Amino acid sequence: MYTIDIALSATLTGHQNPIFSLAKSSHPSHIFSAGNDKGVVEWDLEAGKFKRILCSVPASVYAMELLEERSILVIGLRNGEIWCVDIDKQILVRKMSTERGAVFALKSIPEKGELIAIGEEGVAYVWSLENFDLLYRFRVSTTTVRTIESYPGGNQVAFGDKDGYIHLYDVAEFKAVEKKKIHSMPVTALAASELYLYSGGRDAQLFQLTQKDLSIAQHLTAHMFTVYRILVHPQEAILATISRDKSIKIWERSSLALLKNVSVDRGFDAHRLSINTGMWFNNQLITAGDDKLIKVWNVTFQEK
Repeated sequence: MYTIDIALSATLTGHQNPIFSLAKSSHPSHIFSAGNDKGVVEWDLEAGKFKRILCSVPASVYAMELLEERSILVIGLRNGEIWCVDIDKQILVRKMSTERGAVFALKSIPEKGELIAIGEEGVAYVWSLENFDLLYRFRVSTTTVRTIESYPGGNQVAFGDKDGYIHLYDVAEFKAVEKKKIHSMPVTALAASELYLYSGGRDAQLFQLTQKDLSIAQHLTAHMFTVYRILVHPQEAILATISRDKSIKIWERSSLALLKNVSVDRGFDAHRLSINTGMWFNNQLITAGDDKLIKVWNVTFQEK
């Protein structure tokens, strides 16, 4: 069990509209943010300030994925386009698109050299990371899919749909392995650790699932409203959840014991509107949302 201290390090301002997505940069102290502003912004966390606008885009951004080895940022847009932008040269390398509807989720599978995109139409598109040619296209769900997560090692990938189902696929040939209704409302967040798949939904529930067959190990009501992100810490045995209820919660990964609750009501200078996205950046937690702010939190851990 851990004791956790969390303190606000910086608040980054400049966005004029809600923020929906954050991503790491190939630069070690930079991140990207995007949302309804129709532009992708780069921030220098070390300096705590705006760096540049990487690119302008024709529609809202719902998802971003860094291809670190190639220094390319992949951007998923509301209009169904997927842009691949060279971070160093600041040029558009490739533009792909889905047949219709917004792109809500992106996931690279480095082990297979592939990129998956899915969204409003419930169809997954798989592109080659080498040349961005379309390799596969398959229907996952008859309704919207908002989230993708790959298991450690990249052998299987999970999709969460609007009807509360999680769809598990084998990555080798993208064959369906398991389909199970987990939530009573849409699945809005997925995250995997070495042992479990975690799922969050519009029903405010957090589920801990066995990876093999999606059976429920534990579940609880994590928030008052939608769970928008589940963020597994890269080293410590904890995870964070963020929500439409404007709170950040940090949990022990195996027991799901609540370790810290961060919100304005708890006395923190936290978000005052829905928190839509977040990411771990070493031992800093980065959050952003409808209040157009990016908040950088310093998190310290001590094992009991």
